Amino acid sequence: MEETSVPQTLVKAEFYKSTEKFHAIACWIGIALNLVWFVGDYLSIPEYWVSFLIFRICVSGISLGALLLKNVLNISIYTCIFILVLGISIQNAYMWSLMDIPHLQKHAFAYMVLFIGVGMLVLWEQKLSWLLLAATIVSNIVFYVLNSPLTVDEFITNGGLLVLTVVIFSVFLIRSRYRLTYKEIKSRLELAKSKELIEEKHEEVVKQKQEITDSINYARSIQRSLIPREEVFNQHFKDSFVLFQPKDIVSGDFYWIYEKNGLIFYATGDCTGHGVPGGFMTMLGISYLDDIIEVKQEKDPGQILNLMRDKIISTLKQNGNFGESKDGMDVTVCCIDKINKELRYASANNPLYIVRTSRNEKELHVFKADKQPCGFYHDYKSFNTNTVKLIEGDCIYTFSDGYPDQFGGNNGKKFMHKQFKEILINNSHLDFDKQRIELSNTINTWKGELEQVDDILVIGVKI
Repeated sequence: MEETSVPQTLVKAEFYKSTEKFHAIACWIGIALNLVWFVGDYLSIPEYWVSFLIFRICVSGISLGALLLKNVLNISIYTCIFILVLGISIQNAYMWSLMDIPHLQKHAFAYMVLFIGVGMLVLWEQKLSWLLLAATIVSNIVFYVLNSPLTVDEFITNGGLLVLTVVIFSVFLIRSRYRLTYKEIKSRLELAKSKELIEEKHEEVVKQKQEITDSINYARSIQRSLIPREEVFNQHFKDSFVLFQPKDIVSGDFYWIYEKNGLIFYATGDCTGHGVPGGFMTMLGISYLDDIIEVKQEKDPGQILNLMRDKIISTLKQNGNFGESKDGMDVTVCCIDKINKELRYASANNPLYIVRTSRNEKELHVFKADKQPCGFYHDYKSFNTNTVKLIEGDCIYTFSDGYPDQFGGNNGKKFMHKQFKEILINNSHLDFDKQRIELSNTINTWKGELEQVDDILVIGVKI
């Protein structure tokens, strides 16, 4: 994962930006209040009000000058408010040094309010707090020595120690609030940066997904160019349909057809996996059928599957070692002799159904497959070629296992072969295009909101 920490300079810049306005307002208010408090001096200690007013004017004037000229002087708002607080602290130390005990006790509260307010309102770096504490102590000592008529004990016990305690607590309060605020701003910036990184990654993932999807769509167009369109398939039969419903963009199921000299060869294939891996296998299967039947003119379905299996094992370098791929396909190869009305077929795993009408009754005949895949198998044997005499009106159905294996219904169970057979029997009298629509509607209704679990391929042919 990419680093999301934010540089300290950036955090401080955001810190200053977030708190500068508040501190500027506090500084203006402090300057004004420092002058207004002169009224209290005049009422409580009239004999010193002139000197107190001069001190207040000097402190507020210097603070105001620093605030107005801070850009020229290249100082921050925190320095400006520090000048104000430092000036008021020194000012209070001077005023303390001229007071008797009763006035000292009263004015101690004003001194404490200053530091409590600073602790609650001001955010600056720790060094300024320690500098303020040191300056407060030093200024009180200096003015006490120069002016105060009180003893050290009187000075300390009647306000000095209490104010010192408040100042120290104020220092730690500022420090804690500063750190909390700093951490909050840092966390906010890191969160914003993380969000930005996530958005960048999301855009990258979306772009990559689009590129992958575009590639897979292109792969589909290549696959579909090799798999005959349904209308091309139907040109070889008076009545037929192909229900081809891939789970993903690229299908692991395929079908293929070829006709020569009155013989129609067609295959219904179900490769290992679906999507892109299955798509690669379908292209191998189609190319093998092209080579074995069209080029080499092999006519025996069992031998066709034997040759396909040899090619798969050789191409994928399968020798039975542990951990190697066991990729292959379940495929049914049919050869229909149109002249003699005869079906010869060989099948790896998937059976073949024929619905035949006899004495006005429909019967579904199951023709079993060899229980082995067309690919590496621990105890494989030669595929058998089976011969079936056909009569006019026979409906031949070949399929992959995607249709009967689809989950759905009220209980989320598999559709199963039993229901599949019933649909084929009940709809075999329909036009084959209507049969395809009925099969499609039935499985989609059965599936409902559930995900399609596998590629679906059903081929129907009428003699």
